Amino acid sequence: MRHRDPRNDSGVRSLDEVSRPHKTPALIPRLDLGSYISGFVDGEGCFCVSFHPSRRHRLGWEVRPSFSVSQNQERAEPLRILMELWNCGSVRPDRSDKTLKFEIRNVKELVGIVLPHFRAYPMLSSKQSDFDRFARICEWVLAGRHHELEGIRQIVEVAMEMNPSGRRKYSGSEILASLRSGERIVYATGNRGTT
Repeated sequence: MRHRDPRNDSGVRSLDEVSRPHKTPALIPRLDLGSYISGFVDGEGCFCVSFHPSRRHRLGWEVRPSFSVSQNQERAEPLRILMELWNCGSVRPDRSDKTLKFEIRNVKELVGIVLPHFRAYPMLSSKQSDFDRFARICEWVLAGRHHELEGIRQIVEVAMEMNPSGRRKYSGSEILASLRSGERIVYATGNRGTT
């Protein structure tokens, strides 16, 4: 009787002479976590820029960039790993589809943490193009361009090129047509025009 080679495909000696991947941490090659995160986000994540009418914003619109990734509750470990690794964002239930969502909305955190990650570990699908547009918008918002008429116009135009299959509450043409000139009277806190 001939003996089988007790090595599995990776060349690691198997004590039970069975060829199968090992789950022993010492025998598993180190995971490239950055690439894993980008692949996970490529499938389950979203780079989004939403617009909301606002009386308190000079041009009449609030610009809200956000990064999110969703997962079923029983498979939420990657969401918690992201939150711990990046030390920002939050995990919350998403009522629309009964999943958990990891989300970052803080523009400084988006620019300082999220953008550098996806520039170092780009995604392989067309979502990378959405990310490139999202990155420009986040940088413009951080620079205050969303407070300028021409700046918000550019932001709206670039944002409308993102996520073409997604639903939007307001179209780009609606937002652009309703932009205010930005002129308004601003009162000091507690002083509503009285002296």
